[in-house]
Amino acid sequence: MKWSVFGLLIAVMVTAVSTWFWADSKLNHENVLADYPGRPAAGKGTNWLIVGSDSRQGLTDSEQDDLHTGHDTEGKRSDSMMILHVGDNGNTLMSIPRDSWVPIPEHPGSNGKPVKGTTAKINSAFGNGGGRLLVQTVEQNTGIRIDHYAEIGFGGFVGIVDSIGGVEMKIDQDVKDKDSGLDLKAGDQTLTGKQALAFVRQRHQMADQDLGRMRNQQKFLGALAHQAASPGNLMNPFTFYPLVDSALGTLIVDEDCGLTDLGSLFLAMKDVNGGSGKSLTVPIGNPDYRTKTGESAVLWDTGKSKQVFDAFKNDTAVPEFK
Repeated sequence: MKWSVFGLLIAVMVTAVSTWFWADSKLNHENVLADYPGRPAAGKGTNWLIVGSDSRQGLTDSEQDDLHTGHDTEGKRSDSMMILHVGDNGNTLMSIPRDSWVPIPEHPGSNGKPVKGTTAKINSAFGNGGGRLLVQTVEQNTGIRIDHYAEIGFGGFVGIVDSIGGVEMKIDQDVKDKDSGLDLKAGDQTLTGKQALAFVRQRHQMADQDLGRMRNQQKFLGALAHQAASPGNLMNPFTFYPLVDSALGTLIVDEDCGLTDLGSLFLAMKDVNGGSGKSLTVPIGNPDYRTKTGESAVLWDTGKSKQVFDAFKNDTAVPEFK
């Protein structure tokens, strides 16, 4: 009997270790946190840069049609970007408008020659230089040192949601959006991967367009983390393995990020959704700033933004503005 119990324990340990190494092998690492002259010093707590990209990698033409993503597969752009601060004064998720008008530092071009620094929409940093240039741009404009990076494309996003059987959401009002293909009734809903992708992308029914879309993204990501991290999903092999395969197989992270770090990320997101943390957007000074070429962009409120950024750096309470 003792040997049977001992054998069972050994089997459980071997399975756990094998699962760990299998899951760890799924991670896609990139050197996006490279040092450069003038990089902000490490602050207190941990800061994640979370990026949702419009990458169609892994999607067939028919899947792109079904998901209303279009077929423009040249490069990738950021569909959303957020900084998650994990610290002793509560966890805070801050969205950065992709149309934020900010200085973009000098960087290597596609031909290897340096591209001069300029002022442009922050989304162009990701489009022109990927995660590394986006990290540097965010750090230099906020003074916040990024400790970890996580990026996921359209296909991976849909796969995560479907692997856990959909995500439960309360929809505030009827939504019908032609561009994203979303058609939902108000009330409690369980969103499929396709519906979830449309939900976090649609913006045309909102008075403040992209800013309203960011609120939906924050709300959904919190619900996703809460549901994915539930014991029912983590302890059930029929959801756990597909979840890991979908999430980690398409996720791009920094070189030092491991499974333990990702676990902390999910738990922090879960706390934000549970009410022990907070969500906000970079304080906006002008949501419809007109550039010299007539483009509409977003200008941050310099004074208020600095107060928020300082709170992230020093791990102090994040100020609230009316």
